[in-house]
Amino acid sequence: MIDITLQNFEADVLQASTRAPVLLDVWAEWCGPCKQLGPVLEQLEAEYAGRFTLAKLDADKVPEIAGQLSQMLGTRSIPLCVLFAGGQPVDAFVGAQTPAQIRQFLDKHVPTEGALAAEEEVSEAEALIAAGDTQAALTKLADALAADPGNDDARADYVRLLIATGGYEEAAAALEEPLSREPRPLRFDALRRWLDAMEFVEKSERGNWPLPQFDEEIAKNKRDFDTRYQKAQVLMAEGQWPQAMDELLEIIMRDRKWNDEAARKTYVAILELLTPPPTKAGAGADGKSAGGIELTGKAAKQEDPQAELLSSYRRKLSMALN
Repeated sequence: MIDITLQNFEADVLQASTRAPVLLDVWAEWCGPCKQLGPVLEQLEAEYAGRFTLAKLDADKVPEIAGQLSQMLGTRSIPLCVLFAGGQPVDAFVGAQTPAQIRQFLDKHVPTEGALAAEEEVSEAEALIAAGDTQAALTKLADALAADPGNDDARADYVRLLIATGGYEEAAAALEEPLSREPRPLRFDALRRWLDAMEFVEKSERGNWPLPQFDEEIAKNKRDFDTRYQKAQVLMAEGQWPQAMDELLEIIMRDRKWNDEAARKTYVAILELLTPPPTKAGAGADGKSAGGIELTGKAAKQEDPQAELLSSYRRKLSMALN
């Protein structure tokens, strides 16, 4: 429990809430319900074991903040409890509440124990990936999913790393649940299409064709979309993303409806694979996406290649569809 003043409000409430939720209890010495509520909140803070932080603000000693919160929430009553997350107030309640009511309030915003454990495992996995220990990272990501099966970020990272390291059967199994949802989540559909390309190269005779052999077949019939699509899959498996999109674009421009729009859907999948997640840092100077997918060819040598390549190929798709 932290006592809040004008001096520490920003650091101990706003900034602290970007790391874990902060429940700010606005109270006063003369307030009877406040004195009843205070011990309940302290007991719940201990019960939740670090999943949120309790902060207390004396309305008489810090009227500036108490007044602003009251005006914002349209109430002058205390006790006033305001939950901060991500640096801003997200919910509140007024008056004394039972422990069950407060738990219900907290559980809408406070991460579960499994979610916290998963976050820790994912953070450790990221460090292991940076250190080059992919097997240990896979173990950490599997542990994260076991702790929090609904953590889609951990699942996507796990599948991505499985595909990159040849764990195709495990990747397919991990994709089953999200791909059964309606609508089908784009990032998992994208990973499935990348996996399809990797399995095509591994299992199909054509998957081992050199690229010029595909070109010879396509030269015989520009509308041989099956061969052109297979060439795009080989290029995907090799990490030649711009070249793969070029082949897919040829199909889209000639027959966008071919094979249930497989070319367009796979093109969009590549854009998704190359797009850094919004909650993570974008592509770095090494020309990689946040998912670790590396660009190849001339695009990798450009300044800020990820943003330039994505913007360029989105425009190309838009022009082909319009």
